[in-house]
Amino acid sequence: MELKLYNSLTRKKEVFTPQNGMNITWYSCGPTVYDASHMGHARSYMSFDILRRVLRGYFGYDITYVMNITDIDDKIIKRARQNYLYQKYAAEMSDLDTLQTDVKDSIDHLSKQMAVTTDPDKKVMQEKALVKVTAALNKLTETIRLDHGLSEAKSFLLAEAKDVLSDWLDSKYGKDVTDNAIFASLPRHWEEEFYKDMAALNVLPADVITRVSEYVPEIVDYIVRIIDRGLAYEANGSVYFNVAKFDSQKNHKYAKLVPEAYGDSKALQEGEGDLSVSEDRLSEKKSPNDFALWKTSKSGEPSWDSPWGKGRPGWHIECSVMASAILGSSMDIHTGGVDLKFPHHDNEMAQSEAYYDNDQWVRYFLHTGHLTIQGCKMSKSLKNFITIQDALSRNSSRELRIFFLLHQWKETLDYSDTAMDEASSYEKMLREFFLNVKDLLRNGPSSSTAAENFQKWGKDEEEINNRFVETKQRVREALCDNIDTKTSLDAIKSLISTCNKYLAQLKQSANRVLIKIIAEYVTRLFQIFGVIEGKENLGFPSDSSGLGTANVEEAVMPILGALADFREEVRKEARQLHATRVLELCDQIRDDVLPNLGVRLEDRENQRPALKLVPREELLKEREDKRIAEEAKKAEKERRKAEMAAKEAEKEAKRRVPPTELFKGETDKYSAFDERGIPTLDNEGKEVGKGQLKKLEKLWQAQEKIHSAYLLESASKNEN
Repeated sequence: MELKLYNSLTRKKEVFTPQNGMNITWYSCGPTVYDASHMGHARSYMSFDILRRVLRGYFGYDITYVMNITDIDDKIIKRARQNYLYQKYAAEMSDLDTLQTDVKDSIDHLSKQMAVTTDPDKKVMQEKALVKVTAALNKLTETIRLDHGLSEAKSFLLAEAKDVLSDWLDSKYGKDVTDNAIFASLPRHWEEEFYKDMAALNVLPADVITRVSEYVPEIVDYIVRIIDRGLAYEANGSVYFNVAKFDSQKNHKYAKLVPEAYGDSKALQEGEGDLSVSEDRLSEKKSPNDFALWKTSKSGEPSWDSPWGKGRPGWHIECSVMASAILGSSMDIHTGGVDLKFPHHDNEMAQSEAYYDNDQWVRYFLHTGHLTIQGCKMSKSLKNFITIQDALSRNSSRELRIFFLLHQWKETLDYSDTAMDEASSYEKMLREFFLNVKDLLRNGPSSSTAAENFQKWGKDEEEINNRFVETKQRVREALCDNIDTKTSLDAIKSLISTCNKYLAQLKQSANRVLIKIIAEYVTRLFQIFGVIEGKENLGFPSDSSGLGTANVEEAVMPILGALADFREEVRKEARQLHATRVLELCDQIRDDVLPNLGVRLEDRENQRPALKLVPREELLKEREDKRIAEEAKKAEKERRKAEMAAKEAEKEAKRRVPPTELFKGETDKYSAFDERGIPTLDNEGKEVGKGQLKKLEKLWQAQEKIHSAYLLESASKNEN
C-alpha cells in the first residue's frame, strides 16, 4: 500500500517517493517571530508536526527538518524602532507639562492616521488606543486638580500612552535609528516566546533553525548569480526579479501554485512589506509583477553591505537562500500555511529555479488550510483573536492536538467550543479505556505460571480480534491516503467502543492478553501522533495525577490497592454491625480524600474496587458535577412533591364544594341559576343553550358524587 500526499503543485494526491529512498529533506516556513503567537500559526506548526511524526514513526522515514526564523521584516523593523525610541523618551522625560503636550500631539497624529485607515483590524486597534490614552489624560487632569501623586501620574500616563507615543516618536525620529543591534533584540525575545509556545504544544523542535540575519552574505551571493543569469536587475540600490523574462523561458514557469493570481497587485504589494510600497519604490520596477530581492535601506532601517550599496534582503529571497544552504538544489517537502501560496511560495520557487536553472526546486508542496474561529476568519475587529496561550488556558495541549487530529490537515479548520468539546470527549474516552484496561490487568486472578495467563478464545474474543485486524487495516489505509488522521481516530473510537462493551459484559473474566495487545497498539499509535508523551507501553503517563513521582502508577498502586482492600473489609464488617458512621467515613475516603490526591476509587458489586489515577482537577470537577446533579435531582423531587401536594390540596378543596355552589362563582360567564345552582342565563342575559346545559349537568352530577363521598368520609372520621 503506497503513501499518497496532496501536492499543491499538481493539485492532486501523488505517490510519495523521496529522492533518496527513506531519507526526506523538508523545509518549513517558520514564523515571522513578532507575529507567531496566535492559533493561526499553531494550525500549521502542529499539523506539520503530526505529519512529520507519522512519516517518521509510522512509515519509518528519516527526516532532515529545517525551519527558518524571519528576524528581518518590515513589521519587526518598525516595532523595534518604536520600542527603542519610547524607552529612550521615557528615561529622559522629566517634565509633566511636556509629556502632556507630547501625548496630545501623538493623539492628533493618531487621528490623522485613522482618517485614512481602511483595514478594519487596524481601525479597531487605533480606536482602542485612542480611547485608552484619552481616558489616561482625563485621569491625569483630575490628579493634578487634587494636587497629589504627580510622579505616579506621570508614570501612569507614560504607560497608558505607550503605543500612541511610540508611533508618534517613530514618525518624528525613526529615520535617525541606524544601529543594527537595535533591530536584533526584539526578534530574539519573540523567538524565545515562540519556542516556549511550541514546547507547550509538544511540537518537536526542528533539526536545523536558520535565521535571516545570519545568512545575509549568502543572500547577496545568491542574488548576484540570479543577476548573472539575466533574470534580475538593479534599480537605485535595490534589486528586482524579472518575472516576465523568467516566465518566457522554456524550462521555467511563474506562479506554479496559483497561476490565477498572476498579476494580483494587492497580494504582490502585501508581499513586499509595509515599508516597501512607496511610490518611489514601485516606480523602480520594470513591471508591477516584479518583486524585490534586495531593498536599499532607507533612514531608520537596518542595513548590510552589498554590491548595490547598503540594503537588506527582500522577504521571498530569505527562504530560498536558507533552504538551499541546507538542502541544496532540490528538496522533497516544502510546507507552509495556505495563505503563503502566492506570492511568497510562488516567488520562492521562481527565484530558486532561476538560481539553479532547474524546474523542480520543490517536489511536494504541502499547505495547511485556514483556521477560522466559530466560522469566521480570525480578526481583532471581530474580537475573536485567539493566542496559543489563550487556547492553552482553556484546553490542555493533549486536547488541542486531538482537535487537530480530528480534522484533515489541508482543509479549513474551525476552532469553536463545540469542536473543542469533541476533542475533550475523545481524550476522556481514551483515558477511561486505558484506566479500565489497567484495572483489568491489575485485578486478574493471581497466577503462578505464565501459561495460566492465556485463556481459550470464544466467539467474543474472535469477534474482538477480527475488529482489531480490521481497525489496523483501516488506520493504515487512512494514513496512506494523505495522512488522514480523522478517519484513523474514527476507526480507533469504534474499536474502543467494541472493547468497552466486551469488558462490561465479561468484566474480570475478559481475555487480558487480547485486551492488553489492543491497548498497547492504541498507545503506540497515539505516541506516534504526539498525543501520548513518554515511552509507556500502555495508556497515558500517570505523572499528572498530583502524587509527585515520575512513575507514580508503579509506585503507589500497591499501596492504594492495600488501602482499597482494607477499606472493603471494613465496609463489610460495618454493614453487619450497622455501623453507619464507619460507612460514612469509608465513603468520605472515596469521595473527598482520594480525589484530592488524583485517585478515583469505584466500588463494584462482588469485585475488588477499581482504582484509577486521574488528574486531580478532573476528579474535583466530576465531584462538583455530581453534587450539582444531585442537588438538581433533589430540587426536582421537591418540586414534584410540592406539585403533587398542591394538586391534592386542590382536589380536596374541590371535594368540599357542594354541587349547588359549583358554578355560582363564575359570574363572568353566567348571570342566573336554577334551584340546584345550574346556570340558566349567560353573562349577557341570554338563555344557556341545550348542548351547554347537558355539559353543565354532567359536571354537576360528577361534583355531587365526589362531594357526597367527602361528606361520608367526614362523618366516619367524626364517629371514630
